[in-house]
Amino acid sequence: MKVAPEGIPFIAIGLAMLFALVAVAQVAGGGWWYAAPAAWTPVAVWVPLFFRNPARRGPRGDRLIIAPADGLVVSVATVDESDFIGGPAVRVSVFMNVFNVHVNRAPVSGTAAYRQYRPGAFLNASLDKASERNEQMSLGIEAGGRRVLLRQIAGLIARRIVTDPRQGDPVRQGERVGLIRFGSRVDTFFPPTATARVTVGERTRAGMTVIAEWAE
Repeated sequence: MKVAPEGIPFIAIGLAMLFALVAVAQVAGGGWWYAAPAAWTPVAVWVPLFFRNPARRGPRGDRLIIAPADGLVVSVATVDESDFIGGPAVRVSVFMNVFNVHVNRAPVSGTAAYRQYRPGAFLNASLDKASERNEQMSLGIEAGGRRVLLRQIAGLIARRIVTDPRQGDPVRQGERVGLIRFGSRVDTFFPPTATARVTVGERTRAGMTVIAEWAE
């Protein structure tokens, strides 16, 4: 199983803790001492699963906007997005729980034309107001005159947003653009000239699910 490099230190810590607890239990004579490593084993297994980075193949094309995150669609709304879109936009919000793949992928191919970090709160990322108030990183992608904004939003326990592309870098649809740990949300903004293809309550897979399509 391929994992994101950011997860390697956490995986190492989880395994080291497990081995240490087993060693303590053995020295102490076993019995109930093995309850501690038994309780820790699910955590040691979950950590590499959290940081898994599976290969993703799905529909591609200039007319398609692909889901940047695994998770649950919690909002599809028309909003004003003045930072990069420059006016009315459709926002598709995907909430990632701690069991989802947390590697984020580019919804379109193009150039990273905008990048902006904004500190903020750590509200529940499933709440609508988290899009405005939580700590976040915005990445604007420009492709053939079209603009799409990807916004990685921290959640209650998420304290680290990783965004790979720098301003001016090329990005390719479906390829990794970053990661958030541990439980968070990703918003995708696009002009109303594209039509949303998902609704609230649907589940998405990064790099595979079509969330919107340009009219032409």
